[in-house]
Amino acid sequence: MTPASPSFSTAPAPQGMKPSVFWRLADDIPKPLSTVLMVLSIAVPFALWWLVASLDLVNDKFLPSPIQVAQALGRLWTGGFLVGDTAASIMRVSVGFGLAALVSVPIGIAMGAFASVRSLLEPIVGVVRYMPAPAFIPLLLIYLGLGEAPKIALIFIGTVFFNILMIMDAVKFVPKDLLETTYTLGGKRRQALFQVITPYVLPNIIDTFRINIATSWNLVVVAELVAAENGLGKRIVQAQKFFNTDEIFACLLILGVIGFALDLSLRYLMKATCKWAVD
Repeated sequence: MTPASPSFSTAPAPQGMKPSVFWRLADDIPKPLSTVLMVLSIAVPFALWWLVASLDLVNDKFLPSPIQVAQALGRLWTGGFLVGDTAASIMRVSVGFGLAALVSVPIGIAMGAFASVRSLLEPIVGVVRYMPAPAFIPLLLIYLGLGEAPKIALIFIGTVFFNILMIMDAVKFVPKDLLETTYTLGGKRRQALFQVITPYVLPNIIDTFRINIATSWNLVVVAELVAAENGLGKRIVQAQKFFNTDEIFACLLILGVIGFALDLSLRYLMKATCKWAVD
């Protein structure tokens, strides 16, 4: 008697069951496809905007056309407002977020590396983190006046605590085997902290900055909406007073482009300094 054949089939799965290139799970897609999708992500919304505006489905006072927005950009550039307002906003974000970065890195690493420091600081950092930064504006105006200081302080308050906790979490997940190997090879605590832990979490630190700088960019507009003589937020308020929605759209586009440029810059910094983490 011949042995029974196996109950399972070794035939290949139907072609229709294979995942397409588009739906690859946790895997890269071909570069040409990625480029096409990235272009579509910008082109499709702009095409829809142009279509709705050209069909006069919405009053142009509420939805200006791309051409009207481009003309508004030209007016702002010719009047000298665009460069001055953009430079003022970038300066405030650079100083406020820069100070937050300088403070958050050592505190976040210390909280992640030492349970005693974490127990001491995590409760107060956690509480203040949930206080909305714009709620501090009245106090900042009372304490610091109407100059640049309250705007920079608002950006600092709105980002430093998130930076600290995200960096702390990154340090907490440093593999214990890595530290044990360091001590086995004769390394000291200082060497483990500065030559093992800090380089290991550097990609996470840069990624934290890339995420939270968006918050800084949002807060600078909030600060300029309240009290400022220049800045993109101030320009939006002035355009709103005269119902110049084309200028509002123009300022929003500038804000988006600059924010995207900051994001790309930090991505490039990650690739340039932490190749082991991105390759």
